[in-house]
Amino acid sequence: MDVVVQNICRADRSAADDFAEYSVATVHEAQARTGLLAARIKPIYVGAHISGTAVTVSVPPADNWMIHVAVEQCQEGDVLVVAPTSPSCAGYFGELLATALMARGVRGLVIDAGCRDVAELARMGFPVWSRCVSATGTVKETLGSVNVPLVCAGQWIEPGDVIIADDDGVVVVARRKAAEVLKASKLRKEKEAVTRKRYQAGELSLDVHGMRDRLARKGLTYVDAASKD
Repeated sequence: MDVVVQNICRADRSAADDFAEYSVATVHEAQARTGLLAARIKPIYVGAHISGTAVTVSVPPADNWMIHVAVEQCQEGDVLVVAPTSPSCAGYFGELLATALMARGVRGLVIDAGCRDVAELARMGFPVWSRCVSATGTVKETLGSVNVPLVCAGQWIEPGDVIIADDDGVVVVARRKAAEVLKASKLRKEKEAVTRKRYQAGELSLDVHGMRDRLARKGLTYVDAASKD
């Protein structure tokens, strides 16, 4: 059934905002290396780092009609997440739709398909993580759905989940686990800060993380180079 679900439950706003302090890699590791979208989803320009709540859009191949429908459902702090029902590299999204989303306070777009107008999007400061860049046009003929659970780039995403995106990619945190994962991300970042100081002081990671015994048990052997005398 083609449907638009209105008034969705979103992750706590303060928690969704606080995830912006942490990198995609940190969040991914903090939630047991889960939630990372496929590596094909890349930022169209470097330096953007966002977090926000997902508004999801299921679209037919090469048809962006439902993205226009979804704009109305977006609120400040949202991230639009778009997934075609079958693989498509068409350019679903450009600067006009970005203009409409920015007017509603949307923080960015994640799309498992193509986008276009990348120079203009960069100038506007509207970040997009996409499968590809493509000028291939789309039509407005077939319905889809807005704010339904979907799979985007290999990850299950529900409306209101937290999306974090940066130069390393995109990770999703389930709405109901946002507080738990946020706490774990904070602890991981603090731990990494301590490790960084030890590395800067000249300690070896082999010793900081107690790797030597494990390497020996695996059978790693050290030998001296043969003398050339």
